[in-house]
Amino acid sequence: MNKNLKQIIRFCVVGGTAFLIEFGVYWLCTHLFGINYLISNIIAFTISVIYNYILSILWVFDTKKQNKLLEMAIFIILSIVGLGLNELILWISVDFIHINYMIAKVGATAIVMVYNFISRKLIFEKRV
Repeated sequence: MNKNLKQIIRFCVVGGTAFLIEFGVYWLCTHLFGINYLISNIIAFTISVIYNYILSILWVFDTKKQNKLLEMAIFIILSIVGLGLNELILWISVDFIHINYMIAKVGATAIVMVYNFISRKLIFEKRV
């Protein structure tokens, strides 16, 4: 199997399970506990990023030659940018376009997933 195809499949498996975790926590916080959807998103996104980091580093991206502290710092910075995009898309979708918060979450997550793959691949595998 082509190395890039194998990596994309692994990224989708990790991303898919991270999405289920993020979506579940988001729903629980917002629907069950009544937390504002933007705060719920931050909580869910953070939990998902921790899970995603561990599996991405261990299974998806070739990061063996990098300084682990630098690697984690870069991952966190990229994730904060992703969270910002996610929050912006949710806010616009829910407050201005009036899309249901759960549907908006799916769309925001899909867009940020593309950003995550491209940014992490460029940074971790190109040794930038």
